[in-house]
Amino acid sequence: MIRQGKTIDLPSNAQVTVRIVGIVSGAEFLVMAFLHTFPPAISAFQEATLNAFSLVVLSTPIIYFWVVKPFVKAHNDTLHQIEYMACLDPLTQLANRRLIYQHLEKTLAGCLRHNVFGALLVLDLDGFKPVNDRFGHEAGDAILVEIAKRLKSMTRTEDIVGRLGGDEFIVILSDLGQEHSAAQNKVELIAKRLITTISAPLPFDRKELKVSTSIGIRFLDTAAATSQTEHLINDADSAMYLAKKAGKGCAIFHEEAVTEAAA
Repeated sequence: MIRQGKTIDLPSNAQVTVRIVGIVSGAEFLVMAFLHTFPPAISAFQEATLNAFSLVVLSTPIIYFWVVKPFVKAHNDTLHQIEYMACLDPLTQLANRRLIYQHLEKTLAGCLRHNVFGALLVLDLDGFKPVNDRFGHEAGDAILVEIAKRLKSMTRTEDIVGRLGGDEFIVILSDLGQEHSAAQNKVELIAKRLITTISAPLPFDRKELKVSTSIGIRFLDTAAATSQTEHLINDADSAMYLAKKAGKGCAIFHEEAVTEAAA
């Protein structure tokens, strides 16, 4: 996959033309020099045929490796880069909703295949709107970018961090083990660390801005196998809103939200 920020330069038509002309001219020079040095005892037609055949044999591999192959590779890399950038949130460079859905489906399938727990965490920033209204959109954007960096720094390379939109983020955790209690302890520890990390002051324009986060957690397990991706996110989202009602700056599991709703 193409790394973000890497630019790919396709050769121009002029560059391609110059390369082909140079290759053909060089091959023709070598063929004519050989025929002049070792003149064959053949007719003019046979000599012309030999000249054309030798020119094709010499120039074709060079044109392929120096012109065609680099051009095709650069073209394919450009298409891959465009596809990759289309799956990123333009502000935070995190996975966007489209890529989040793909990774969520893949992570859930992996958890079911290996009989392990995964988890889906939906995070919504507490106090973001007042900061954004008071200090402007530049401050709001700076907060979102910094939160994105903190989330990425706090998760494993195999985990996925994305932005659902606005000030709502998502973290997809894979392979938390086969025991429910152990997986729950791991998720709780991760959620606490995320809450602590996000709550740290954010420097902006010689000021210190401060937000916190409420987190909703949905396990990726056999119970989630029959749920659609959108439903899983909605489950975590519902738990997140319950965390906000509980006082903000905390994390609540979807199971707790379901129990409370039933009560």
